[in-house]
Amino acid sequence: MTLSSKKGLLATLLAASMGVAACGPRTAEAPVPGDTAAGTGDAPAQTGDGQTVAISGAGATFPAPLYQRWFDAYNREVDSGVQISYQSVGSGAGLEQYINGTVDFGASDAPIEGDRLESFRQQYNAEPIQVPMAGGAVVLAYNLPEVEGEELRLSREAYCGIATGEITQWNDPAIVAENEGLDLPDRDIVFAHRSDGSGTTFIFVNHLDSACPNWQAGVGTSVDWPTGQGGQGNEGVTALIQQNEGAIGYVEYAYAKLNDIPMATLENASGNFIEPSPEAAAAAFEDVEIPEDFGLLVPDPENDQAFPIAGLTWILVYPEYDDPQRWQTLRNVLEWALTDGRDITAELDYVPMPDSVVQRIQERLDEVQA
Repeated sequence: MTLSSKKGLLATLLAASMGVAACGPRTAEAPVPGDTAAGTGDAPAQTGDGQTVAISGAGATFPAPLYQRWFDAYNREVDSGVQISYQSVGSGAGLEQYINGTVDFGASDAPIEGDRLESFRQQYNAEPIQVPMAGGAVVLAYNLPEVEGEELRLSREAYCGIATGEITQWNDPAIVAENEGLDLPDRDIVFAHRSDGSGTTFIFVNHLDSACPNWQAGVGTSVDWPTGQGGQGNEGVTALIQQNEGAIGYVEYAYAKLNDIPMATLENASGNFIEPSPEAAAAAFEDVEIPEDFGLLVPDPENDQAFPIAGLTWILVYPEYDDPQRWQTLRNVLEWALTDGRDITAELDYVPMPDSVVQRIQERLDEVQA
């Protein structure tokens, strides 16, 4: 299979999800990925042959529950001598650590681009290698006791207005219009957003930039928010929502589900109101082309059954590693996660990568020198 763009991702994503659920040389001045600076500092358990491998990574909070489960399962079920330390510090910080060579891999919900991409090229005289590990939805979770147990529907006008600060009360006519029968209170809306550099923010504002006419803050891993309160990581935004009645904020689906926080049903580009789910997130990728660098974005899905806010999450590896064993171990873990680890992916309500994409990822990993 070539690295040319593929179509029809929806069917394969759904099949994978439902099936398990029932480069150039580095410059001499560049940091050395896989060297001792990238280690965790902890003494890992011994493997059967006496070898030890400690691997470190940092980045996105969006996939952190999934990565932590994967890495723990690999250590317990596959090789107790492999210990992976993953710092859930946000995509922005993770990309910076990746560029600086202080980790063995980075993680981000936003493709590496712009100044960061140029910095990497200058540092390593090569292109970064980013591979998608899973997909998922970014949802609007809320704390509104007055409608507990009921479906809260937000039109585009409503959730765009909340994010821009134009809608500030829960009984605003734009919210009331789609929620007949709900006792929406005369309560201030507290909009919870990220305060750190965040791939979840990138997915969310990339959608706002496409769907909301009055969105003026642009697109990035961090933006100047026109309203609201900031929290660190998906964890921090989740806590803000839980601690403040009247709060609503964007988090990855798994965080809302694991913390039993209600999630709004949102209007998509077709005018349909879609409840968040892994299936609705997978539908966002239907009939889209996957770029050669895997940097697929779906800011406003066209599928009429798609949840409107969804994205991929990537792990970034270096084009060259000085330690062949460290690289082979990392590759083994990534390939295990994409195949044998799919049951965990589906269990945590992320969208697994289908076989066709996994094969492309394996071909891309073949390019790494070690």
